Amino acid sequence: MASATAHQVDTHSGGHVGRALMFLVVLGYYWITLAPFPDLGLASLADPYSGSSNLLNQVVAIALFGALLVFALRHPLRHLVAQPRLLLAALFGWFTITSLMADDPGTALKRVAMAAMVCVGASIFLLLPRDEKHFAKLIGIGLLLLLGLAYWGVLFWPSRSIHQLTDVVEPLLAGLWRGEFGHKNVAAEAMAFTIFGGLFVWARWSKLVGAMLIGFALFFLFKTGGKTSLMMVPAMLVLAFAFERWRGLRLPIAVGGLGLFNLVAVGSAVWPPIQKLVAGLGIDATFTDRVDIWQLAFSAIGRRPLTGYGFQSYWQTETLVYGGGNVETWAVFAANGHNAYLDAAVNAGIPGLVLVVLWLVIRPIGDLARAEGSGNDPALTRLFLRIWLYGIFAASLESSFFVNAGPVWFTILIGVFGLQYQGRGQLVTRPRPALVGEAVHV
Repeated sequence: MASATAHQVDTHSGGHVGRALMFLVVLGYYWITLAPFPDLGLASLADPYSGSSNLLNQVVAIALFGALLVFALRHPLRHLVAQPRLLLAALFGWFTITSLMADDPGTALKRVAMAAMVCVGASIFLLLPRDEKHFAKLIGIGLLLLLGLAYWGVLFWPSRSIHQLTDVVEPLLAGLWRGEFGHKNVAAEAMAFTIFGGLFVWARWSKLVGAMLIGFALFFLFKTGGKTSLMMVPAMLVLAFAFERWRGLRLPIAVGGLGLFNLVAVGSAVWPPIQKLVAGLGIDATFTDRVDIWQLAFSAIGRRPLTGYGFQSYWQTETLVYGGGNVETWAVFAANGHNAYLDAAVNAGIPGLVLVVLWLVIRPIGDLARAEGSGNDPALTRLFLRIWLYGIFAASLESSFFVNAGPVWFTILIGVFGLQYQGRGQLVTRPRPALVGEAVHV
């Protein structure tokens, strides 16, 4: 990641160690969280969480953000942090405005602030490694430790790392692996990202570590029962290859393909002809019981199409859970809309959805084109491309955007900001060691 990181030679080994340590701590914070291996047998998990907060988590998040911010202010690439700023300012500004209309504006505004910190922090996180090889080494070590923790849980704490019949919300998932994560779907997506990381580690640091990451992550992914992620990994590898080979297909694939995928999936919830077409193809037309949730989401958008309900202020709120809607549908108990694009519209109306698509879908296409012409490491660009493509397509079946805890959203941000750095940063080659009596210029 030299285009994003090797822009300054740190002459102190302690600085190298500090940056590496901060990299692993931040990665661990988002992937492991402060509450790994949650007990899914607690009845409270089925209760509304609106208004709830974790003071320790907030303190740690703010402290890490502060440390990253101090580092960024001293970095030569600080002008590229959290770009495009105008678009991000418009997006989070609109989130703020719509959150003022939420049932609990205070909680909604706190979540907006936390989401903004996560976005800025992710863009700074990529500046911590010194170059591509250092990035590959840190990613390899970090993912190997995280993968080891997941397997440790399965082997020595199965009641907290494998879904059980005693799980309150989804007992039918019993036997599926989830590791340190709260749900098998999150674990499946984490394993998908680990496979992409392993491919990069194979290419730029260690074939042995890369092969271990790929092999163990693939087996764990299979044991999660995450069929969507299992099918999407090879599909995204093929799609990324097509993106690199045929530039003219990028916009049709990213926008047209994503639109078509959502039309077929979400459209089956509201248009019977599409539901019949999907069923005729041998696909589960309910998309694992998501249809009821999507119908409720469409109903919510119809009532507030302009402003939505405020940032993360609709699902699992007391108004929804205890509003009597459970007589009509079980979907009032859903944790989210299981579609990040629908949730963007539910949270911030149609304008919010448009801003999200501009930032996360349209903008990275241009960044990719600039990255290819920058002369920066193509293997690193390929890693970010795979992460980004997986993220935007998986978001059609999971609410993965702006989820401040867990590995998925933070990793998607790495893909988005990584493409930006690859397109707008420039490799600065480290100088060779000076000969005796020779001046050193950095």
